[in-house]
Amino acid sequence: MVDAAGWLGLVGPAGISVMLIILGLLSRRLGSVTRTPRYYLGLFLSAGLMLLSAAGRAWNLARGVASAAISQEPGWVLLYVGVPALALTLSLVVVWRYWSWLLAERG
Repeated sequence: MVDAAGWLGLVGPAGISVMLIILGLLSRRLGSVTRTPRYYLGLFLSAGLMLLSAAGRAWNLARGVASAAISQEPGWVLLYVGVPALALTLSLVVVWRYWSWLLAERG
């Protein structure tokens, strides 16, 4: 039996996905003004990967499995840990590319 804490654990990846979508929309607007290549698509890809991870967690919770370690399947561990790590690394690179000028400004 999975308790409510397992379902509340989905709020984090879902919230990160929403944040990445918002950053993607803002970066698209900034890129259109500065005529930067469309690297912002990486943010949408990252959001999709985070949603994929959240969907995998929800699937396991619906089956009654509380964590990837309990399921004892190596693919689930990769889905729980590897996919979000890849998504956040990709988003870090894209956000740094688009928004690093904010750190370079001196008063």
